Amino acid sequence: MNFKVYIVGDKIKKFYVEAIKEYEKRLSRYCKTKLIQVKDEDKLLKVLSDKFYKILMSAKGQRISSEELANKINLFGISGKSDIAIIIGTENAPYDEKISISPMEMDLGLATTIVFEQIYRSYRIINNQPYHK
Repeated sequence: MNFKVYIVGDKIKKFYVEAIKEYEKRLSRYCKTKLIQVKDEDKLLKVLSDKFYKILMSAKGQRISSEELANKINLFGISGKSDIAIIIGTENAPYDEKISISPMEMDLGLATTIVFEQIYRSYRIINNQPYHK
């Protein structure tokens, strides 16, 4: 599975970047991940590939549990959808599905960190592994 996480906006704080790097390291045994930051929606549209299934993260999206996300990721793998783009920080991007982390608005760095954490949690669920060591 190949995840590209696109964030639209200003730079995120260093401690969020460090947390994301930790989750990228943990996820490397399950999938490929790449964080891509763009300044605005126009640049996002230029780099967003049509071959990817696009998930827009939005407070207005469908709320799902960690187990439901794990099931969704597992179904992507089974159905052959191995390229997933997750878009954070804009409401004006093309998408195939809109999902909510929370109905509350939050900092771009925090939202991105939570997305990486939830992808990691999903793989732990899929593989019947405990989340906490």
